[in-house]
Amino acid sequence: MNWLYDFFAGPLNTVAWIYILLPCVFIGGLYFTIGTGAVQFRRFGYAMKNTLGKMFTKMEAEEGAVTPLQAVTTALAATVGTGNIVGTSQAIALGGYGAIFWLWMAALLGMVIKFAEVTLSIRFRERDARGDWVGGPMYYIKNGLGPKWKWLAILFSTFAILASFGIGNMSQANSIMDSIRSAVIAFNPDIADTTIVEWVVGLALAAVTALVLFGGIKRIGAVTEKFVPFMAAVYIIFALIVIGSNIGNIGHAFKLIIVGAFNPQAVLGAGAGIALKQALVWGLRRSAFSNEAGLGSAAIAHAAAQTEGPIQQGVFGIFEVFMDTIVICTLTALTIISSGVEVEFGTVPGASLITAAFATVFGQKVASLFIAFALMMFAYSTILGWSLYGTRCTQFLFGLKGAKVYQLIFIVIVVIGCVSPIEAVWNLADTFNGLMAIPNFIALFALSPVLFKLVKEFFEDKSKLAA
Repeated sequence: MNWLYDFFAGPLNTVAWIYILLPCVFIGGLYFTIGTGAVQFRRFGYAMKNTLGKMFTKMEAEEGAVTPLQAVTTALAATVGTGNIVGTSQAIALGGYGAIFWLWMAALLGMVIKFAEVTLSIRFRERDARGDWVGGPMYYIKNGLGPKWKWLAILFSTFAILASFGIGNMSQANSIMDSIRSAVIAFNPDIADTTIVEWVVGLALAAVTALVLFGGIKRIGAVTEKFVPFMAAVYIIFALIVIGSNIGNIGHAFKLIIVGAFNPQAVLGAGAGIALKQALVWGLRRSAFSNEAGLGSAAIAHAAAQTEGPIQQGVFGIFEVFMDTIVICTLTALTIISSGVEVEFGTVPGASLITAAFATVFGQKVASLFIAFALMMFAYSTILGWSLYGTRCTQFLFGLKGAKVYQLIFIVIVVIGCVSPIEAVWNLADTFNGLMAIPNFIALFALSPVLFKLVKEFFEDKSKLAA
C-alpha cells in the first residue's frame, strides 16, 4: 500500500493545500472582503466590542444551545493548538522570517472567510432529533444549496471525519505523550523505556476525553470556556516576558519580517536556500493550518450558539482568527526572532526552536517543562474541539446512533495515538484536512449573495448596531 500512501501524502496533499486551499483563501478572501464591504476592517471595532467586550458577561443558554463564549472557545480549542507553537516555528524555518508577513496577510483574509462560514452556519442550521442546534458546511450545503447538492455535504463530512481521527486525535494525543515524555526525562535523564508511561497516559487521556465527550456540546462548552482562556493567557504571559527581555530587538525583528517577505536572501543570504516562493507558501500554509479559515470546521461549533442572529455570531469568526493568528502566532514568532536563537533554515523543527527561545530567559529546564505543558494543553484542547466536529459530521451521515459509535472509536484512537508512531497518520490527515476546503469553498462562493445580503441589511439597521 506504499504507493497509495505516497499519493495521499504527496501529490494529493500538494494539490489540496498549494493549488486549492491557498488560492481559494487568497481569491475568496478578496472576494468576500469586497462583497461584505471589508467587514473585518471597517467593522473591526464592532466585532471586538461584541466579542471580547461581552465574552465574559454571564448568560445562560437555552436547551440544546451553548453560550456565544462556549461556542467560540470550543472553536478556539480546536484551532489554538500545536500549529500556534510548532507551526509558526516551521513557517520561519521553512519560509524564512518573511513567512510571518504572509502568515499575517492570510489571517487578514481568513478573518472574513471565517466570518462567512460562521454567519452561514447560523443562517442554515437546524435542530436535531434531541433538539440541539446543529450546523456547519454540511448543513449550509444541504439547506442552502438544496437536496441536489447533498453529495457535496457528504464529501465534506467524510473528509472531516477522516481528518478528525488523525490531526484532531492521534497526532494530538501523540504530542501530549511527547510532552509528558520530555518532562519525565527532564527530571530523570536516565529513563529510556517509557512504554508503561505511554499506556497509563493514553488510558487516562481517553477516560478524561470520554467524560467530556459523552456529555455533549454543553459539557464540551463548559470545559472549553474555562480551559481555553487560561491556557492562552499563560502562554501569552510567558511569551511577553521573553519579548520584553529582548525589547531592544523588536524593531530589528519586524525589519527581518518585512524585508524577508519580499527578498528573503537579503536577510538570510543565498546560502539559506529560501526564496520568495517558500516565504509566501509557508506563511499562507501555516496560517491556514493554524486558524482553519476556509476549512469550515469552526462553523460546526458556532452553529450551537444561542445568538440573536447570523451576523452577531459571525463576528466571533473575525475575533477567532485575530486571536489565534494575529496575536498568538505573532507572539511565538517575535519570541523566536527577538531572542536571537539560531534557526536551521530548510529543516522541519519540532518544539526545539521555541524551547530554545524561552530558554534564553527561563533556562533550558524550565523552558522545556513549560513548552511541554503548553503543548499538552493545546493538544488536549484540539482533541476536544475535533471530537465535536467528527461527532456532528458522523451524525449528519448516520444519525445519532452512528455518532455514538464514532465517539467510542474516537476514544479508543486516543490511546492508540499515545502508544504509536504516527508520522504517516499526520501526513494523511493533513491531506484530508486540506480536502475539506473544496466542498466548503464551493458552498461559500455559491451562497455569497445570501451572505452579502445579510451583511448589508444588518449594518444598515442602526437599531441593531446600537444593541
